[in-house]
Order: sequence, then structure tokens, then C-alpha cells
Amino acid sequence: MRASTRRARGGQAPARTAQAPWPPKLTAPAPGEVEILPVQGNVYMIAGAGGNITVQASDQGVLVVDTGIASMSDKVIKAIESVSKGRPLRYIINTTHRDDASGGNEKIAPYGEIVPFREPDYAAGPQGAIDTHRASVVSFISVLNRMSAETGGKSARNEGAWPDNTYTTPWKRLYFNDEPIIITHVTGTTDGNSVVLFRKSDVVSSGDLFDLTGYPMIDTKAGGSIQAEVDALNKLIEFAVPSNNSEGGTRVIPAHGRICDHADVVYYRDMVSIVRDRIQDMIKSGMTLAQVKAARPTRDYDARYGKTTGPWTTDMFVEAAYNSLKK
Repeated sequence: MRASTRRARGGQAPARTAQAPWPPKLTAPAPGEVEILPVQGNVYMIAGAGGNITVQASDQGVLVVDTGIASMSDKVIKAIESVSKGRPLRYIINTTHRDDASGGNEKIAPYGEIVPFREPDYAAGPQGAIDTHRASVVSFISVLNRMSAETGGKSARNEGAWPDNTYTTPWKRLYFNDEPIIITHVTGTTDGNSVVLFRKSDVVSSGDLFDLTGYPMIDTKAGGSIQAEVDALNKLIEFAVPSNNSEGGTRVIPAHGRICDHADVVYYRDMVSIVRDRIQDMIKSGMTLAQVKAARPTRDYDARYGKTTGPWTTDMFVEAAYNSLKK
């Protein structure tokens, strides 16, 4: 009856909507440009600089998590200035040693200014050895070790990019801009990942443990494994509290891609866990690496996360997972 009435009044019945394409088309900064987006509380996200950059800005100054690739540093600084309101950059936290997370350290850190420990009488005493015209770069100790490791008489990264404020405990805590900030060490894609929780703003910066644009970049030579990645994602889920119908609540900033929430991390954890279990079963049945790759244990996720070219392909992910489970 209702369909007939609609046809009588408006002519033809409305056409059925076509199935949405995958992946969905999302607005992103143009290549070579950055965009700063409000997340929640005092926290923003800079997209388009390689890896996502988290920015916390308020009365005491600015803190950033990761610095993107080196070539985007000037644009990142301008983006920070757009929310800093003239207040200095005080802290940089590196979640990993990788270039898309720490490539901007060398140029962005000198743009900042360290939090003074006492009145600035720098002419005498050990305080004079501190470079006050530089933001403090915080990381887990292995990030410094990898940046400063020598190969052929030269360190992997210039000294200006090195963290100066490392930690070796399970977590490091800061109180900045009237907000507790908890930096937690986890082993995941490497043995030196950090997750950063902004407790008052209710935002988590995940680093490369969580990447909406691809499979996790597991570096077995740097202590990463697929099992450690699953454990790290479970830890990340513990930090995120969902709101109504498992949506909203804690916001999660991934290594790449849009701003996320608890449900997004759960889906990614489930995907990694399923792929782990498939590869583990194949190993138990005696399959070689070549056979596992040919069996395509990631096939139902490849449309979303898979890549055949670039720095991290699906085959590379499967090989890293296989090798870490084979051990």
C-alpha cells in the first residue's frame, strides 16, 4: 500500500542504493600538505606528515608525540604554531625509532625550549650544560640505542635527532598542561614501542602498533613479533573505554589513518590474532614459508590492509609473522 502511494504521488519508486566501495573515500591532505584536526580535550592530530603526529597544547606549552618525516618538518612547525598561541614546544615523545615517527626530531626539537629546572642562572654549575633552547625528546631506551648505533664508524642518525630523556621502567609519567600523561613501554612491532595516554583528554597515541592503512610493521630483528603485537594491542584496548554502543569514548590516534576509538582497535586486534592463528596452524602442519605465502592467510583482509608494493607489503608481513612464530 505505501509503495503504491509513493509511486502514485512521486512517480517511480526510489532506486536501490549501490553497495559502497571499499576502501571508502576519505578526505585527506593533498600530497606535501598537512592538516591539523581537533581530537578531544587539549589534544589535536596532525595528518599528512608521514606518520600521524599528536599535539597537546595549553597554558604550559606544547607536547607532541612523534614528529613525522624530515621533509615535512617546516609544515609541521607551522601546524603546531596554529594551536600553540605563542607558547613554546616543551616535549617530544617518540613512540618508535622509525623515520616516519622520528624523522623530524632534528629540526623540530631546536624549535622548542626545555622546561627550566630552576631560575636560569646558566653561567655556573651543571645547569649550564643543558641546552635550554631545545625541546626534551622522550623515548624508551632502545630508541636511543638504535638511533645512536654505529655502522661503519657513523651513527644511524645524527646526534641532533637522539632522545635526551629516556626511560627503562614499565612506564614514565609526566604532568603537563594540567593533565597526567602516561607513557607506557610495550613490546610489539619492536622491543621499544611506547603508547601515550592523555588521561584527562581521554586520548591514546598508539604509535605503529595500530595502523589503519596496513598490516603492522613487525621488525623481528628489533625484537618485534606477531605474538607481542597481539599482546600490545590487548594493552591498547585496556586503555580505551568506549561510550554508547561501543562507539566514541576514548579517542585513539593510529600511526596512519583517521582518528579511531575502542571498536577500531578491537577489530584490528582480532585481524592480527586470526592471521597469527592461521599461520601457527600452517607451521604445525609442516608448511614452509613459501607454502604459507601461497596459501594467503591474510586473503580476507587484503582489500583493507594489503599492499603489493612499497616499504611494507603483505608478503613481508606474512614472512615476519612466520619467522617470529617459527622461533
